[in-house]
Amino acid sequence: MSTKSLPCMTSRERVSSLSLGSIFALRMLGLFLILPVFSVWAQNLPDGGDPFLSGLALGIYGLTQGILQIPFGAASDRFGRKPVIAFGLLVFAAGSALAALATSIEMVIAGRALQGAGAVSAAVTAMIADSVRDVVLTRAMAFVGASIGLTFAASLVFSPMLAAWIGVPGIFWLTAVLAVCAVGVIIFIVPSVPTP
Repeated sequence: MSTKSLPCMTSRERVSSLSLGSIFALRMLGLFLILPVFSVWAQNLPDGGDPFLSGLALGIYGLTQGILQIPFGAASDRFGRKPVIAFGLLVFAAGSALAALATSIEMVIAGRALQGAGAVSAAVTAMIADSVRDVVLTRAMAFVGASIGLTFAASLVFSPMLAAWIGVPGIFWLTAVLAVCAVGVIIFIVPSVPTP
């Protein structure tokens, strides 16, 4: 009984998959790094001890991201993947900066909402599908899944250390800087694909 060998990814497909997976991971880093340390830090903010407001500050990121996935995906179909992803990353960076500068829990909520508003996950996933052949699409998506899993595991380890070293505002600044770096990745490293 012979086994059919799986087709190899081309170097272009590998670059696309790995670079887009890293952008996906950077987006998730904004969520994961904050989770282990946010509740303790929020106690020092005005109204930060309110469980509802503290929970809203954590959860609103996912809410705005979920609401805006379809509009960002549709915009990437119309205007191209790269411009929409770059714009979403800049929105995410602006939200991170706002959260870093927050002096109240309400400002953190606004910053987290703005972070989530840079909802590029659907556009990134669509660009991965555009960048690789169907026969290797599962492998490309596996890179994304692995990057998210590794980001989550790393955040549990490094988040408390980062909070002790640079504080939670410093973590927000770090995610803003990483998002801006991801804009460079999408513009200069990710191979262009035709707009569908």
